[in-house]
Amino acid sequence: MTDLKCISPIDGSVFATRPAMSADAVNTRLATMRRAQKAWAARPLAERVDLVRAGVAALGAMNDEVVPELAHMMGRPVRYGGEFGGVNERTQYMASIAADALKPIVAEDSDHFERRIAFEPHGIVLVIAPWNYPYLTAINTIVPALIAGNAVAIKHATQTLLVGERIVRAFIEAGVPDDVFVNLFLDHPTTEALIGARAFDFINFTGSVAGGAAMERYAAGTFTPLGLELGGKDPGYVCDDADIDWAVDVLLDGALYNAGQCCCGIERIYVAEKHFDRFVEGAVAWTNKLKLGNPLDPETSIGPMANARFAEEVRAQTREAIEMGAKPLIEKQNYPADTGSGTYLMPQLLVNVNHQMRVMQDESFGPVVGIMPVKNDEEAIALMNDSRYGLTASIWTNDAKRAARIGEQIETGTVFMNRADYLDPALCWTGCKETGRGGTLSIVGFRNLTRPKSYHLRKKA
Repeated sequence: MTDLKCISPIDGSVFATRPAMSADAVNTRLATMRRAQKAWAARPLAERVDLVRAGVAALGAMNDEVVPELAHMMGRPVRYGGEFGGVNERTQYMASIAADALKPIVAEDSDHFERRIAFEPHGIVLVIAPWNYPYLTAINTIVPALIAGNAVAIKHATQTLLVGERIVRAFIEAGVPDDVFVNLFLDHPTTEALIGARAFDFINFTGSVAGGAAMERYAAGTFTPLGLELGGKDPGYVCDDADIDWAVDVLLDGALYNAGQCCCGIERIYVAEKHFDRFVEGAVAWTNKLKLGNPLDPETSIGPMANARFAEEVRAQTREAIEMGAKPLIEKQNYPADTGSGTYLMPQLLVNVNHQMRVMQDESFGPVVGIMPVKNDEEAIALMNDSRYGLTASIWTNDAKRAARIGEQIETGTVFMNRADYLDPALCWTGCKETGRGGTLSIVGFRNLTRPKSYHLRKKA
């Protein structure tokens, strides 16, 4: 039997261990879920909504335990208070639109015909959730999937081994049936075998591009629908009419919060030439206020990366860029916790960068950002599109029409104006190119977690 182990980035100790389930044990569990799902879907929608809301409230009541647990598992400083605010915001919005989102589309209801499109649950939805925002990313699918009448199985990342267990416990304590929402501890071979055997009716995966490609291989020929939210290399563009101080504050927070471990974090910034020096000066001052250290210390504002392997990739990209002529702006002596190896990694800003450098092309997923001057919108658009990813783009201007015009030309899933690194639950969270396919949240999220079923009822004349 395989043991799944969460290695804490704080000190390299084993924080949690759970035995991986066998395929037979999972299949037995899924059989009971299939029976329970039918009864769950038959419940009134309002009842499902109330139970899901109660589950999220029960999860929120655990926040004092969740926050230090997250610090131990993936390194986020306790000063930030966890993820419940966003979890609750997304839940309440999705619950509020459920009745409208799931109601049939009626084409005709006359004496002669009833023609409508209903939206039925897929059945069993598998949520494969990542470690970087372990509650928020999971809730994006769990909440609408359950509300829509699906049963849900969650397989969480080993780095955040206890998160799925905790979410399910909260929902069950709130009254969601224990055969409708289950946590699965799975290793990779068992996950592959289950997906290949079409054990699930819909799979939502959030993770790396390589992980998404693996999901597609596992599901090949099964016709299991997939939702994939994968990598990002999200750009920020500071136009010549931008509020520079505001842009510095939001873009640097978007780049360095959570030690840069965010799929929609800002990883490259383009600044109008006239503001370049001022922006860079402000960015350096902003970054130098951060304190790298133990995430359990309330004074720590940037904690360790979740795994030493992830930190080494960021170090490698940064080192290669400097060897190619990039100039680092943050002095190492300000960050004694970074010893040059391990999980504790200082933030870094790079100028004199170009798109031949991996740090401007490959996903970094860490606390480093390259900053380039641009002559005009056209150059900025070309550089923003020079990426195999497309999740979000952040445009800084006082002209909404200009932002919309630029946004229309960017290959991305979300266009922000004067904002970054945020999910609006009223809008679809989606991407293009190697960032993936499908979408969560909004009415579109409900559509993806159901299947259309058409009714053409011809009445007797």
